[in-house]
Amino acid sequence: MSGKRDIAIQLSGVKKMYKLGQIGGGTLRGDLESWWARKRGKEDPNTKIGQKERLKGQTFMALNGIDLTVYQGEALGIIGANGAGKSTMLKLLSRVTAPTEGTIDIYGRIASMLEVGTGFNREMTGRENIYMNGAILGMTKAEIDAKMEDIIDFSEVREFIDTPVKRYSSGMYVKLAFSVAAHLDNEIMIMDEVLAVGDMAFQKKCLTKMREAANKEGRTVLYVSHNMNTIRQLCDRCIVLDQGKIIFDGNVEEAIEMYLGISNTSDTTVLLEYLPREKWVKNDSAIMKRLKIDSDNSYFSFGKSIKAEMIIHGYKYNTDVILKVFLLYNGVAVTTMETSPSIKLEKDQDTEIHFELQLGRLAPAKYTMKLVLCRRNGMGGIEYLDVLMDSYMFEILEPENFHQNQKWSMNNNGFVVGEDIKIFS
Repeated sequence: MSGKRDIAIQLSGVKKMYKLGQIGGGTLRGDLESWWARKRGKEDPNTKIGQKERLKGQTFMALNGIDLTVYQGEALGIIGANGAGKSTMLKLLSRVTAPTEGTIDIYGRIASMLEVGTGFNREMTGRENIYMNGAILGMTKAEIDAKMEDIIDFSEVREFIDTPVKRYSSGMYVKLAFSVAAHLDNEIMIMDEVLAVGDMAFQKKCLTKMREAANKEGRTVLYVSHNMNTIRQLCDRCIVLDQGKIIFDGNVEEAIEMYLGISNTSDTTVLLEYLPREKWVKNDSAIMKRLKIDSDNSYFSFGKSIKAEMIIHGYKYNTDVILKVFLLYNGVAVTTMETSPSIKLEKDQDTEIHFELQLGRLAPAKYTMKLVLCRRNGMGGIEYLDVLMDSYMFEILEPENFHQNQKWSMNNNGFVVGEDIKIFS
């Protein structure tokens, strides 16, 4: 690193501990359920899935000793499995909550997007919310007025700008919220993966804007994503979080390689019920409990298939569900498969299914599985019941003499291996 750089954010010995099983379940009924379970020595029914991994008595260490320095004008990627501590770190930096231990020094005003609609008053119009957010940042009405047209143009919601935002779709929320964060006066932008809600064209526009904010305007950008391609496009440095600790800090490609390799040596039986869920899925009708891969390890020959079994538990009623399996390379889905016919779940019962995933001619590489449990609703749409982003990782091995004339490159040659061209005399 040449020359002295100004610090934008500095974390020293930061820990965040949550107390479990105490009051604060969200409702009086929830608190009473938790209290009655403790009195009987039973498991708290309101403890979230995935919290058991870092429990200490009745506490959960979401972050466990974070030391991090982020410099002005830097675009820092933050990656890690669900439950690693990414969102907790962003909430601490955004002052949504305070650390249990350690210090956080921030040099500049922060604009953050942690969840869809964060910082918006649902009863106010889009225009009124822009004024409110600008006022929170300490801007005058004249300063906000000067940026208003740019914000509205970028957001693509001009015809609805004077409509209460409670009537916005989630995509409209994201578009306006990002536009506000990107255009109002702030030195630091903090983005969770809420951009995944928007359409592809808008995501591309947002990434371009964030690159300009870091490279041309000298603003600091912190970005959390499961999509490794967006991390590559935006960030010049990346950290990997695991179990509430930073296990890597440095080059983006090396960080991605470590993140994708964390679970590569894991057991071929995965206890899915203890993995953190995607936070936007609110349904509690069914849950994927266990995945067992019919293999001694997580390495598979090119062109072969993966045989597996899964246990799914139904809660409220008998229903038909569909299991979708996405195979991801660097966070991008390259193929998807779904069960046919649908799976019949019975109320309060475990259902075991056996299935086979055809790998076809997927190129040799490391892949992760995204598991989606869903069902069709009465209007022909999809209702999501359970979603796991990084449930299992495996590697397709490179066969002998694989494209011996040229080393295979995903960027140049794609994910699927084509047939050799036959030459006829």
